Amino acid sequence: MEITRTFDILDRHAREYKKEDALAAKVEGRWVRISSEEYHRRALLVSYALLALGLKKGDRIAVITNNRPEWNYIDMGASRAGIVTVPIYPTISVEEYTYILKDAEPRIIFLADQGLVKKLRPVVDEVKNIKGVYTFNKTEGEKHWEELLKLGEQEEEKYRDELEKISSSIADEDWLTMIYTSGTTGFPKGVMLSHRNLVSNVKSTIHVHTNGPGAKALSFLPISHIYERMLNYHYQYKGISIYYAQSMATIINDIKDVKPELFTTVPRLLERVYDGILAKGKELTGIKQKLFFWAVDLGLKYKLTGNSSLYNLKHRIADKLIFSKWREALGGNVNVIVSGGAALQPRIATVFWAAGIRVLEGYGLTETSPVIAVNNLVTGQIMVGTVGPVIPGVQVKIAEDGEIKVKGPNVMMGYYKKPDLTREVIDDEGWFATGDIGMMVDNLYLKITDRKKEIFKLSSGKYVAPQVIENKFKESLFIEQIMVIGENEKFASALISPNFEYLHNWCHEQGITFRDNEELVKKPEVVKQYQQEVNRINRDLAFHEQVKRFRLVCDAWSPETGELSPTLKLKRRNLYKKYEHLIREIYQYGEEEELKTFEGKKEG
Repeated sequence: MEITRTFDILDRHAREYKKEDALAAKVEGRWVRISSEEYHRRALLVSYALLALGLKKGDRIAVITNNRPEWNYIDMGASRAGIVTVPIYPTISVEEYTYILKDAEPRIIFLADQGLVKKLRPVVDEVKNIKGVYTFNKTEGEKHWEELLKLGEQEEEKYRDELEKISSSIADEDWLTMIYTSGTTGFPKGVMLSHRNLVSNVKSTIHVHTNGPGAKALSFLPISHIYERMLNYHYQYKGISIYYAQSMATIINDIKDVKPELFTTVPRLLERVYDGILAKGKELTGIKQKLFFWAVDLGLKYKLTGNSSLYNLKHRIADKLIFSKWREALGGNVNVIVSGGAALQPRIATVFWAAGIRVLEGYGLTETSPVIAVNNLVTGQIMVGTVGPVIPGVQVKIAEDGEIKVKGPNVMMGYYKKPDLTREVIDDEGWFATGDIGMMVDNLYLKITDRKKEIFKLSSGKYVAPQVIENKFKESLFIEQIMVIGENEKFASALISPNFEYLHNWCHEQGITFRDNEELVKKPEVVKQYQQEVNRINRDLAFHEQVKRFRLVCDAWSPETGELSPTLKLKRRNLYKKYEHLIREIYQYGEEEELKTFEGKKEG
C-alpha cells in the first residue's frame, strides 16, 4: 500500500512493526509504554468520536499541550476523519491565543492541564465557535479526553462505514494541518499544510540515517512545531520508538533513562550541553584537567576525513579517556543528533563529531514542511558549517540578491485567509521565497548566512548580518543570548543577556557580591569582564561588524517571557520594544527623538 496520507503511516506502523513501545511517556515517575496496536486503536476511536460529535471534513480542532502520546491519538484520529489539526504552543501569551483561536475557528480545543484551562478559559468563552473543551490531565469541571474513547466505542458500529468513506476520499493534496508561525515580528500567520507536504518530507528524509525498528528516539522539542511534528511521523514510518521527555528541564535525566539512539535539537541546547561539559572540565584539577582540555583542543581540530596517523593515535587516547564519558552522559547509545531551527556553530558540531556523537545540521521552515536540506550519514554527504545537500524531490535556487528559493512537494498550500501574503512569497512558477540568504558550496551543500529581513545597513552604507555575529558572541561562556542592533546608525551595538549560572560562579570565584541580577549587571567588574569578551570576539570581525557598545540586561530570555520563540530564536520586535530605553541610551537619543534603530526594525 502506498503511503500518501499521514494516517497511512500509522496503518503501516501497526501492521509491520507491532511494537510494545511505539510511544512512551513518564507518568508518576515511571515510563508507560503504548503498543502499536493500542496506539492504532485509540486513534481510530478518536475518529469515530469526532464524527459522533458532529465534526465534518475541513473542520478545525486546536491542540495545546506538551509532548505526550495523547497528542498522536488526536492528530491521527482527526486526520483520518478529514479534520484539520491546529497545534498551538503551550507557552505563548493570552493575546496570541486569542488571535489564533479567533483566526482558526476551531470547533473543539484540547488542553494539557489545569494551568492552561485557567489561562485560556476566558479566551475560550470569548471565541464563540468553540463548542467543547477536553483536557489530557484530569481537571475538575472539565471533560477528560478519555471520554472520546468511550464515545468512540459506543458509536463505532454507527460510524465505521462513514469513516471508511471519508478516509478513502482524502487525497494527498487535502488540507491536513495549520501551524501558526512563531511570530518573531508580530502576530503569526496560519501556514496550511497538506498530507502531501508532510508525507513527502518524511519520505525524503528516511535515508539520512540508518536507525530503524530497534532504535529509540527522545522527543523534547515542541511537537506543535513543524520540525518535531514531521520527525514524529518520520520515526513512526521507520518503526523507531518515541519516548516523550517530561520537560526541557528533565532532558538529561530522561536521556539517561531511555538511552536513545537519536534525538532532534536546536543549536542553543547543544551549546548548553557543551558549556556544561566545559564547566565540569574546569572543576577538575591537576593532570585530569590538563587531559580534559587537551582532548577538547584535539577535538576542535577534528576532520571528518583526512586526519593524519598521528592525529588518529592521539584521538584514540582522547576517546578512551575523555570522549567516551561524554557519550555515557548522553545515555551511551546516541549515534545521531539532528540540529535545526537556527545556525549551529561549526566548532560545536566539530567537537561532537570528534567525541563520536554525529551531529547532522539541517534547514527548513514551517512553510516547507519543514526540511529543505540536511547533512546525510547514509550517502556520506556531510560538510560541517553547511546544512547539507538539498533533499530528494526538492529544488533550490539562489536569487540575485542571495535569497534562497524553494520548489517542491513540501511547499505549503498557502497562508490561511491571506492570499495576498501567499502571492508575495510563492510566485506563479511555484517558487517559495524563504527570506533566508545563502549560497551553494561545491555545488552540493547549502550554506545559510542570514535572514534577509534581519540584515541591516549602517549609515555608512555597510551591511551587517546580525545572526553571524551573534553566533560568534555566543561562543563565549559568559553570553547566553545577544541581539546585535544598528539599523541606520554609525556603528553596530548589542544587548546581551548573560549566562547567569556561569556569571554567578565567576563572581563567587572573584569575591564579587551582589543583591540580584539587576545589581549584578551594573557592577563595574562585571561590565569590564564583558568588555574584555567583546573586545576579544571583535578581533575576528570586520571593522563595520564589530560591536562598539553594549548593554547587559538583567533578564534571562525565554519563550515563556516572550523574548524567544519556542525554538529559541530571537523575537526581535519584542526585544526592541522591551529594551527601547537601553537602545536610546546606547545611541544617546533624547526622549522625543525618533529612534531609528527601533522604528527601522519594528515591523521588519
